[in-house]
Amino acid sequence: MRTLDGHELNELLRALTQPAALAEAGLLAGCLIAAWLIVRVLRGRKLHVASVWFGDRIIDGVLFPVLALGLAFGARIAFEGVLQPAVFRLAIPILISLALIRLSVRVLGATFPNTPWVRVVERSISWIAWIAVILWVTGIFPLLLDAMDDVRWKVGATPITLRNVVEGTLTAGVVLVLALWVSAAIERKLISKPGADLSIRKMAANIVRALLLFVGLLLALSAVGIDLTALSVLGGAIGVGLGFGLQKIAANYVSGFVILAERSLRIGDMVKVDNFEGRITDIRTRYTIIRSLGGRESIIPNETLITQRVENSSLADPRVSITTTVQIAYGTDVRALQPLLVAALHGIPRVLADPAPNVLLSSFAADGMELTVSFWIRDVENGQGNVKSDVNLAILGVLNAQGIEIPYPQRVVHAVVSMENGRDQALPGPVPSS
Repeated sequence: MRTLDGHELNELLRALTQPAALAEAGLLAGCLIAAWLIVRVLRGRKLHVASVWFGDRIIDGVLFPVLALGLAFGARIAFEGVLQPAVFRLAIPILISLALIRLSVRVLGATFPNTPWVRVVERSISWIAWIAVILWVTGIFPLLLDAMDDVRWKVGATPITLRNVVEGTLTAGVVLVLALWVSAAIERKLISKPGADLSIRKMAANIVRALLLFVGLLLALSAVGIDLTALSVLGGAIGVGLGFGLQKIAANYVSGFVILAERSLRIGDMVKVDNFEGRITDIRTRYTIIRSLGGRESIIPNETLITQRVENSSLADPRVSITTTVQIAYGTDVRALQPLLVAALHGIPRVLADPAPNVLLSSFAADGMELTVSFWIRDVENGQGNVKSDVNLAILGVLNAQGIEIPYPQRVVHAVVSMENGRDQALPGPVPSS
């Protein structure tokens, strides 16, 4: 895109006042409407999920400004001998800036959702893009480029200007945004693919993202003007220092890939780590997120999951055994009561029929006979307290229906009374009290 000098700016302003500018404006409006219709047809009526290409409202995605830019550029070439380009000379850089803004905003929003600093970066990119367009239109842009060329310094034997740094930084930003976009698209494709194991797909997505960001970083450094061959020696020295300083972080990253490769822990497993029990909701390269049944989340470093004991309730079998106890009065026919309690537990939806519930006479307590009721569930992630409450209510219903008493604790109290002669004398026997 060639910049405008002062004479060309005056010529552009004069051309905008000519009647031909109205024809150009109408042609540009037709390009915008055509781009909107194409995006609308491609998006379809049933697509309601926001994406990088289509956005939330068609025009806020990347595809609309890209198509509008392509159509406007084609129209300018097609009518170059018929119309004096004035409106298109303003519209094309605006559309280029709009496409860059939409690309960066959408990619960053999709890659880092619900992150506060992303909004600041989005606004900064928008301001920079629109200021660049204003500087180009007013003719200040070439003067600014010449001024940046005059600011020079040397890094070793390589001369660098401020213009090189700015252009390289912008190029590096575009390269990294594209790398994030491609990695996010590949990760979304891998995660949504049915059939394969989710942990393996998550590991593959992490590896692809790391490789793409590494390649993007190398291209970004090359775009800035840094000689990559000069980084080999420096990188070796820095690597040794970082190796000692970042042992824990490196261990967490390696442990994350080991967990995903061995499949000892998977997304959705119910685990207990360091007295914290919950379901694994995500396995990142450095840490694992465990969400308890009460809604609290714990971030566990992956090295902890490798080096410490982890109880996994879902590794071999998702079924979990739960027990509850109840006391009944002495004299109750336990053998007749057992099948009634088992039948009551079979009526609870979450209690499994295989293995079947079991009722055992576990002990003879001081106040009554103690029964231990055990049963199995498969969906432990839905909670244990609620199903245990349903089981206790079913047991209570059977006992009430059969007229079986749950005994109260029995206590023996020795009473001491005062006699007329002033001496204390104990009663001849204990006085039972309940």
